[in-house]
Amino acid sequence: METRISTKGQVVLPSRIRRALGLEPGDTLQAEIDGSDIRLTPKKRRRLRARIIQDPVTGLPVLSAGPNAPTLTHAQIREMLADFP
Repeated sequence: METRISTKGQVVLPSRIRRALGLEPGDTLQAEIDGSDIRLTPKKRRRLRARIIQDPVTGLPVLSAGPNAPTLTHAQIREMLADFP
């Protein structure tokens, strides 16, 4: 698979490679020289650990992935739950 270097020094990874490795915009790659080759290695993303906690406002149990977890919109949650029976 070939790609080109732009005039700004940028390289586009083919979509097949991005999908196979689960790469998304903003992901970090480690770049290394290996002899006469260039090696790009995705930096491992820290997995979020979900846990059930008690909501301080309602007192009900809620699922929390921690303070740095992404915030989901109502539409995203609806889309995720649409596949459940």
